[in-house]
Amino acid sequence: MFSITVRDHLMVAHSFRGAVFGPAQRLHGATFIVDATFRRAELDADNIVVDIGLATQELGAVIGELNYRNLDDEPAFTGINTSTEALAKVIADRLADRIEAGKFGAGARELAGLSVTLHESHIAWATYERTL
Repeated sequence: MFSITVRDHLMVAHSFRGAVFGPAQRLHGATFIVDATFRRAELDADNIVVDIGLATQELGAVIGELNYRNLDDEPAFTGINTSTEALAKVIADRLADRIEAGKFGAGARELAGLSVTLHESHIAWATYERTL
């Protein structure tokens, strides 16, 4: 399996519901390094997994929809704890939608899967992996 990874970063504000979150139940900020990894079994006719420039551009577009926002105020997240794990899934699903819509180019339709990792710090991160 071949893969490429592109990286960006995301800054949000949010709060959590539930005693398990302790002081994070209060509104707080979070900064994540975001890695999006695209996979396929065989390279395409150009000998690549996917165009890195397009992958970087599309990850930036998805991140741009969330960056510098209070996620508590976003209708898409009503009633959802926007944990690192949940945000990784949201970003992966939005990237998958863009792949399906052709924004990564025709060759990207042969991608087998993608994963999104959100790094909360240098010692903690969460990943969501999905097939395409």
